[in-house]
Parts: sequence; structure tokens; C-alpha cells
Amino acid sequence: MAPADWPDNPAPARADWRDTLRAATDLALLGIVTALASAAVLTAGAALATASAAIHQWTVDGHWPGLRDLASHFWRGLAPGAVATVVAVVGTLLLGGNMVLISAGMVPGGTVLLVGTGLLAALMAGLAGITVVQTGRGGGDGPAGQGWRAAARDTWRIAERRPLAVLAATGVVSLAGLLTALTMPILAPILLGYTLFALHTALRRITPHKLPSR
Repeated sequence: MAPADWPDNPAPARADWRDTLRAATDLALLGIVTALASAAVLTAGAALATASAAIHQWTVDGHWPGLRDLASHFWRGLAPGAVATVVAVVGTLLLGGNMVLISAGMVPGGTVLLVGTGLLAALMAGLAGITVVQTGRGGGDGPAGQGWRAAARDTWRIAERRPLAVLAATGVVSLAGLLTALTMPILAPILLGYTLFALHTALRRITPHKLPSR
């Protein structure tokens, strides 16, 4: 179903609240399926890349990819996505562990270092969000699409040339984290779909699909 009332898509003449409700339902369902596909942890990278590719096609072409295409993206992305997941988990543990040590007084620095580490964590989360978007823009992970390493290189170039994109992505991810903390954790999978869409929308308005090479 086309996201009729949302940015970057021409709205049909008789678009109404039912189109918006359908779009919201599609995103909620996508978030739930992505969360379920990420339950094994090492499959999270493939699940996010597949969901990102689906949202990219939806916002560009106005329709969702078929189940066979989604399954193909997911299957191709399992191995490289597992590597990306391990990198993300290690980075999260390092930053989280550092914040715990600082807050416990085991590492000098106090409040200033704790706030600085928190800001660094938020910034890294924003960069990770851009990487997920770039992976989806390439059509999912694997030989036929944009892999995680290529997406990471694009993210670095975006950070250099479009720092506003990094701030926007950081804001989106931070808001999603805050809403998750303030609401019931069971709603987090639903919020995931909306977060991915918000990241795609923000990046579409700030960066082109492909930045020119140096």
C-alpha cells in the first residue's frame, strides 16, 4: 500500500484518513516482524537491512516488496549482517560499560565525562541509523545490494559533507529511545518500524541517494 499522505510521495486526489491508517499499520507490522526476526540477535543485522530496503522501496515506488524478495534479502544478509551485529554489540557494551564505571566512581571524570560519554553514545547511534538507511537504499545486504561496509563508507562521507544528517539521525534515534523508556517495552517493536521510516524520511530530505565520490 502506498504511503499516500507522507513525504516524497504524491498524494492521490481522494487520499483520506484510511490511507494514513493503512500506512501506520504497515509500519507497525514491519517493526514487529523485524523485531521477531532479530530475536536470535545475530540475525538482527539482516532483519534491519531487509526492513530498511522494504521502506526504501515503499517510499520511492509506492509499494512494498514481495515476500519472496524480502526473504531473499534476509537470507543474503545473514552472514554480513551477523558481523555488523557483533560490531554493534561490542561497541554498545564498551560504551555502556564505560558509563557504568564512571557512574560508580571507578573511573575518574565524574558528571562531565558521564555526559560526554552519553553524547558520544547518542552520536554513534545516529551514525548507526544512517548506516542502516544506506544499506536499505542499496536494496538490502548481499552481493546484489549495498553491503554493510559500503553503507558504512557512505555514512562516513555523509558525516563529513552533511553533518546536519548526523544530527537529524541522532535526534530520531534518541527520541525513539526516550519513547521506549517512557512507554511499555512491549511497544518497542511497533516503534521500530516508525523509527526506520523517520530515519529514511530525514535522510531523503538532507542527502541524495548517492553522494558523488571525491
